[in-house]
Amino acid sequence: MRIVIGITGSSGAIYAREFLKRCDAEKYLVVSKWGKVLLKDELGIGVKDLLPDVKREFSDDDLSAPIASGSNDIDAVVVFPCSTSTLGKIASGIGDTLITRAAQVALKERFKLVLCIRETPLSTITLEQCARLSRDGAIIMPISPPMYHVPKSVDEFVQAYVEKVLGVVGLRQSQGWRAEELE
Repeated sequence: MRIVIGITGSSGAIYAREFLKRCDAEKYLVVSKWGKVLLKDELGIGVKDLLPDVKREFSDDDLSAPIASGSNDIDAVVVFPCSTSTLGKIASGIGDTLITRAAQVALKERFKLVLCIRETPLSTITLEQCARLSRDGAIIMPISPPMYHVPKSVDEFVQAYVEKVLGVVGLRQSQGWRAEELE
């Protein structure tokens, strides 16, 4: 499975790092200018610290990268975390960066597009953009970790959400609420 992971400037770098570590797929990383600031501010790391967990990194301004074309098979594009600015560009059909172009390709080619929004509260404009993208096939996943496993630490909190995203892209089936009662 091939997955493009975009990291933008919305808070939540810890989720992106955990996803990169736990995702057993061929991963292609794109980090926006503000995503780089986010990695430094929230985790004290740079893009180079994520490279051991990816097959290749592409610059966000490289619109000639192979992931900018629908002629290459990609199974999913995950923007993690997805800023509302990036969401707005995607919803408006603006593909002026590699992250937004990869999202446009996912929509037109019907690849999975998962947008992990980390913002609260959401404006009416953002809600309308989420609805539009959802109707167009995108999966909108606000970073809202499940609580039914009663996480006892921040790490467990992050892992629970990442497990949900892995399930959505088809890589792992997370244990559902009271799943043992189905046995």
